[in-house]
Amino acid sequence: MNLTDHLQETRFETASGLTLAADIGGPETGQPVILLHGGGQTRHSWSKAVFELVAAGYRVISPDLRGHGESQWCPLGRYTLDDYIADLGLIVATLPSAPVLVGASLGGVVSLIGQGEQRLPRARALVLVDVVPRMETAGVQEVIDFMSTNPGGFVSIEAAADAVAQYLPHRSRRSSNDGLLKNLRQRSDGRYYWHWDPAVHNGAGSPDYIEAMARRMEEAARLIDVPTLVVRGGQSRVVSPEGVAHLAELIPHAGYVDVAAAGHMVAGDQNDEFNAIIREFLASSCGSA
Repeated sequence: MNLTDHLQETRFETASGLTLAADIGGPETGQPVILLHGGGQTRHSWSKAVFELVAAGYRVISPDLRGHGESQWCPLGRYTLDDYIADLGLIVATLPSAPVLVGASLGGVVSLIGQGEQRLPRARALVLVDVVPRMETAGVQEVIDFMSTNPGGFVSIEAAADAVAQYLPHRSRRSSNDGLLKNLRQRSDGRYYWHWDPAVHNGAGSPDYIEAMARRMEEAARLIDVPTLVVRGGQSRVVSPEGVAHLAELIPHAGYVDVAAAGHMVAGDQNDEFNAIIREFLASSCGSA
């Protein structure tokens, strides 16, 4: 099966006038699954997961968050959690039935808060990928620092690959840079730049912002009443076992899986294992696609 033959690229118009890019695939009658990537990523981070879920009969929607990938950048620099939640709500409103929300990092924050605060229609189930209310400050700062470095771009794709290899030393270097190229754009100066708006992380690393987000996530988590799964990267520096234990106190019915050989970017580090975990959870919580 050729993935590109089974996906349709579409656009959503937000209430604020921004255009969001997304891939949609699978039968219209299939159980909807929305995949929300992390900050600084694009919808292509889910490419293999999309392929497997579409092949299994799920209706998969994989958007680029505002300011990321091929979605528009906000000229006013509006990248608050409420903005992301409102965008997700617009996508959910187009679906005929309740979706499963699968969110990695920022995508998980948006899904958890949007669902717990009832800012979104009730989901069928929730998957949080390496994200909990009380994340490790040093690990979060590492992510923000990586996103903030090299504002002047890279002289070549290989130079960008070097930066990624330094940031993710546990991950084997890819033989091809094709996947990386989907996260880069070459500008008129010939240099390659990350495919996200630098404004997306403005203020996101401040202690006040992190604490306010954590408190909001905690309150939202207490109200989650849908089937929930937490998937942690065993080598993650962002989510610790203690952070998962704390979340388990807030969502006692949540399941937990640790992917031992993965870091914060679980789907990218151990894709086959991650996909198997997601498919098993979907089958148990939703039945057949």
